[in-house]
Amino acid sequence: MYREHTKEIHIGNRVIGGGNPILIQSMTNTKTEDADATIAQILELENAGCDIIRCAVPTMEAAEALPRIKAGIHIPLVADIHFDYRLALAAIKNGADKIRINPGNIGSTGRIKAVVDLAKERQIPIRVGVNSGSLEKEIIARYGRVTAEGLVESALDKVRIIEDLGYDNLVISIKSSDVLMCAKAHELIAKQTDYPLHVGITESGTLYSGNIKSAVGLGIILYEGIGDTIRVSLTGNPVEEVRSARLILKTLGLKRGFIEVVSCPTCGRTQIDLIGLANQVENMVRGIPLDLKVAVMGCVVNGPGEAAEADLGIAGGLHEGLLIKHGEIIKKVPEDQLLGALKEELDHWGEA
Repeated sequence: MYREHTKEIHIGNRVIGGGNPILIQSMTNTKTEDADATIAQILELENAGCDIIRCAVPTMEAAEALPRIKAGIHIPLVADIHFDYRLALAAIKNGADKIRINPGNIGSTGRIKAVVDLAKERQIPIRVGVNSGSLEKEIIARYGRVTAEGLVESALDKVRIIEDLGYDNLVISIKSSDVLMCAKAHELIAKQTDYPLHVGITESGTLYSGNIKSAVGLGIILYEGIGDTIRVSLTGNPVEEVRSARLILKTLGLKRGFIEVVSCPTCGRTQIDLIGLANQVENMVRGIPLDLKVAVMGCVVNGPGEAAEADLGIAGGLHEGLLIKHGEIIKKVPEDQLLGALKEELDHWGEA
């Protein structure tokens, strides 16, 4: 599945590219200047499964907060820089593990060179980012509109700027809110470069629409073996981004080590509060480090058969339910004890 020929890049204590596992990235929505609030959010994201965190650095005060933030977290920190090259320099000096810039809005070649030279001295990777919303006017004019081809051209132009300055410790991101355009752009660029790619559908929307667009877009791209880090961009709590990214990777067989919950749709045969029970199970298993599939079924007619492919499952009937393990019914319990019976089984999973 992986593009194993991609260049291996070190970001703090993590490694991407070269066939290494795909890592999950998110971005804080706190004010970076508020180090305590930013640390608290990053720790919450770490607990949810975030591998790399990006923080906006719009001011010098934000850049100066980075050492304190880094001291309080355990994952690599990426500094997101726009327009002011001095902020990029300050972020590197203050310990950023990677910087995200668009060379097109940093300024003159001299300013870009100053950033590249310091990144090279500190061996800090640079992520070159291009979004469809910020594509250069001349490229839009050449193609007649924003296109996948234009996104790729813009990204590779910026990569060449940095390569010409003698640096190739790079990660590329090309994002669009148009799912199919984004997928096509990644297909095109994957054939033209061996740099690792950070993948996501930008400005994808709220928790509902953003998850659907991200799942479709990332599903297409990742299934083709493209992508080294991912972000599910959502308008909301960034913890939800991480949870969604984990499930996308799990669904594609690209991540292990946590529980996947599957549940049947409700129907006229349902005789328990299946919706409530499924949500309770999902919340209960969150954070349990077992690589399992757990099924929550609302019908004792089809439930056992539907749960057979899961490692563990429960199927409810009228005021009672079944506990199913590897397709075999192991216990019948009252409805109000189903959740507890499932939890007890998980607590002792793997014991003889």
